[in-house]
Amino acid sequence: MKRVSADILFRNWALKLIAFALALILWLILVPQDKIISERTMTVPLDLTNIPPGMEIVERPFSTVEITVRGPKRILNEMGPATITARLDLERATVYQQEYPLSRAMITLPLGAEVIEIRPNKVRIQLEKTTQEVLQVRPTIRGKVASGYRLAGVEADPSSVTVTGPESRFKAKDTVATSPIDITGLTETTVFEADLILPKPDLRLASPQAKVRVAVVVEEIKKSESPAPARKK
Repeated sequence: MKRVSADILFRNWALKLIAFALALILWLILVPQDKIISERTMTVPLDLTNIPPGMEIVERPFSTVEITVRGPKRILNEMGPATITARLDLERATVYQQEYPLSRAMITLPLGAEVIEIRPNKVRIQLEKTTQEVLQVRPTIRGKVASGYRLAGVEADPSSVTVTGPESRFKAKDTVATSPIDITGLTETTVFEADLILPKPDLRLASPQAKVRVAVVVEEIKKSESPAPARKK
């Protein structure tokens, strides 16, 4: 009896295998993708919202997180990193807290999909108070005036600007430099327009003004001011 059952089972096995494959393909075609539950892992932006007034971020190690989502295959196929954002609300953040947990509730997904994992599960973010300082403008001069003339003075207008940024980034001797001003061969007083260069990249100007006028005062050396020729021995 067992031999007869085995013969029936393996008789025309190739045709039976083809029939099974065709049935599986038909099932995949006919069954709606809404009924097929799948998982997908993607990298999405980490958006920091509601930063408290008068504070700013000075340390942020990364700008994305990795999430694994489960749901109907059709919904997952329509999702993409550009349409999903992880939002961390910093409304209650303080300068003393540096680690913030990440939860599934931070991510908004289409109905029917759910987040089953988020990596990492916390982030390190450092906040500092924002402050303002008035810094002197220091023109950067390159080259020499023409022979027979001297550099009598350099004046910036304005001579100082208000700079804002994290309080720890300011140092007592900070100044705002200008882009290099070439005075090579000058024979008269000339006014240049120069860009402002802040002492640190995370500082910024409090006003939209990003340039200053620099007056380079050049005077002719009078003969009476010329050094006397050396005596021959």
